[in-house]
Amino acid sequence: MTLPADELAGLPEHVQRLVEHAGELPLWHRHGEPSSTARRSAVLILFGHGRAGPDVLLIEKSAHLRSHAGQPAFPGGGADPGEDYPVGTALREAQEEVGVDPASVRVLTTLPALFLGPSDNVVVPVVGWWDDPREIATADPHEVAKVARVPLAELVDPANRFRVRHPAGYVGPAFGVAGMVVWGFTAGLLDAVLQAAGLSLPWDAGDVRPLSGLAAAAPADSEEEPVDSDVADRAAPTVAEDAGRPGSPRTVPGP
Repeated sequence: MTLPADELAGLPEHVQRLVEHAGELPLWHRHGEPSSTARRSAVLILFGHGRAGPDVLLIEKSAHLRSHAGQPAFPGGGADPGEDYPVGTALREAQEEVGVDPASVRVLTTLPALFLGPSDNVVVPVVGWWDDPREIATADPHEVAKVARVPLAELVDPANRFRVRHPAGYVGPAFGVAGMVVWGFTAGLLDAVLQAAGLSLPWDAGDVRPLSGLAAAAPADSEEEPVDSDVADRAAPTVAEDAGRPGSPRTVPGP
C-alpha cells in the first residue's frame, strides 16, 4: 500500500522521494522469490523530526538474545495469526518493543518484500511518518537494550560510514552512529533507503573494518540465561558483498 500523493503533501522531500521510488530500491534484486514455507515478518522504518532534525528510529537488541545479540535493528518481528500483515505487525512490534503508539504513526508505504533464504523468512519493511512523537523507552530489556532516534544527518555523514568484513569473508555497509555499529541486514536496508530518498553522500567504501572487533556480544560473566529472540530476529542475516567481487552481493547468515 502507498498513500496518494495529495496525502503526502507537507512531508519532507526525502520522505516523499523515498515513497515515490519505493519499488526501485537497489537492495531488492539481491533476493529471490519467497519460498512456499517462508515465515512472515515486518519491520517499521519510522521517520520523524526531532530536536536534531529529521531522524529515524533504531533499536539495539539485548545482549541476552540467543541470536543477533547486541545488534542494532529496526523495530519489528514475526506476524501473529489473523493480524493485519505487514502493517499491523510492524506497528504492534514497535509498540511492544519501544512504546510507539500506533495512532501516532502515519503509514506511508510498504516496500517490496525481502526473502531471506538462509532463514526461510520474508520481511516486509513498512515506512511510516511519526505525526505525534512521544517518549520512547525499552519495553522489555531482555529483548531491547537501547532505543535511539538517529538524526539522518549523522547517518549520511561520510565520517560515520564504512564497511565491515564478515568472518565468512563477505563485506557490507555499516554506520557508526548513536554509540552503535549498525551492520548486516539493517545497514543494507538503511543504505538502500538513504539512496532512494536522495540523501546519500560520497563516502570511503575502501574503509573496511573486521566485524569481529565491532560486533557486540553478551557479557562473559552474565548470570542471566539468554532468551530466545522472535522470528524477525532469527531472520536478520548479513546482507553483504563478495569481498573478491565488489558489486556482487550475497546474503549470509549472521554470526
